[in-house]
Amino acid sequence: MKINRTTQLIAAAVLGVALAGVGVAGPAVADDDPENGIDVSVTIEPNTTPGQVSMTVADNGGVSLQEDGSNAAARQFVGTLPTVTVTDSRRPEEIPAGDFWAVVGQASQFTATSGSAPPIGPQYLGWRPRLLSDSSTGAVEAGEPVSSVISDGSGAPTVGLQGQELLVSTANSADEIGTWQVNADLALRTPVDVAAGEYHSTVTLSLFNQS
Repeated sequence: MKINRTTQLIAAAVLGVALAGVGVAGPAVADDDPENGIDVSVTIEPNTTPGQVSMTVADNGGVSLQEDGSNAAARQFVGTLPTVTVTDSRRPEEIPAGDFWAVVGQASQFTATSGSAPPIGPQYLGWRPRLLSDSSTGAVEAGEPVSSVISDGSGAPTVGLQGQELLVSTANSADEIGTWQVNADLALRTPVDVAAGEYHSTVTLSLFNQS
């Protein structure tokens, strides 16, 4: 009888959880018939979806540069690049030794909508990248600033965005995995005698992942 009481108490405890609030009267009776048991099974396959490095740009309607900081040396027009998000969803074992990634940017020349004003070369557009997310190891870094060919006085290289310039990168992907956000302060510095008009350029961002 001791064995039977023990079996009954265990069954009552289980039913008390499964039927909480139902109001079952009296003690539960254990059913030892194996045919009344319900087998619950699940097969969980290994997660074989490979991770990847990806880049997205925040929804935007473009960047409208506004005049600010003009002086006798140049007319200056400033704005902010939309937030760029880089995500590395790979597992450590998926990352080859020496793997790295980088986002670079390059501008086209500014052309006037009227068609009468001469274009403004991309070398007049500079930027100052800024990492918005914390890098837990310091492995992910924003690129160095570049100035217009008309120097902004900061000492940054006066090359503009006529070539591919670094926005954000990591030298070794295995050092840190996650998601980071970055943007950049844009500054177009033109000659003071630049022709009046509405100009448009395209900044193209590219993500490279190499090992």
